[in-house]
Amino acid sequence: MPDAVLALGSNLGDSVATLRGAVTALEKTEGIDVVAVSRVVETDPVGGPEQGVYLNAVVLVRTALEPSDLLAVCQRIETDFDRVREVRWGPRTLDIDVIAINGVVSDDPVLTLPHPRAHERGFVLVPWLDVDPDAVVPGHRRVADLLETVDVSGVRATDIDLSAAGTVT
Repeated sequence: MPDAVLALGSNLGDSVATLRGAVTALEKTEGIDVVAVSRVVETDPVGGPEQGVYLNAVVLVRTALEPSDLLAVCQRIETDFDRVREVRWGPRTLDIDVIAINGVVSDDPVLTLPHPRAHERGFVLVPWLDVDPDAVVPGHRRVADLLETVDVSGVRATDIDLSAAGTVT
């Protein structure tokens, strides 16, 4: 079963409850086992219109699903939490990005792996390192090494964990 890295973000509504609910929905999905959930970080928005800060986390899963099926599950969960796609990089109730799946490198336009900007985004790398100190962005470098070159000034630790949702490291 391949391991996958998912990045969660929210900046509309009750973001903590939304992130917890998303993790719970992942846990309840047949074919997905949540292995670890990072601590939540607060981040300044990157790109897009002016908007409020985000809460972000990374979830590691073990899954029997094909990559396209995992993406469909993530999009269904986003929809269940009233995700609306009107403005690119705009505010959202929930965003679930498939960051990496078992080291696969693919330029499929529907699901590019690894996520094409994951290696540049502190709001992905900081929580990913939290749950996997040996993580590597496929086709790039170790997450720890990438963090030495990425601007993380807009990423702030919080004391929020998602333990009410299940497995947390």
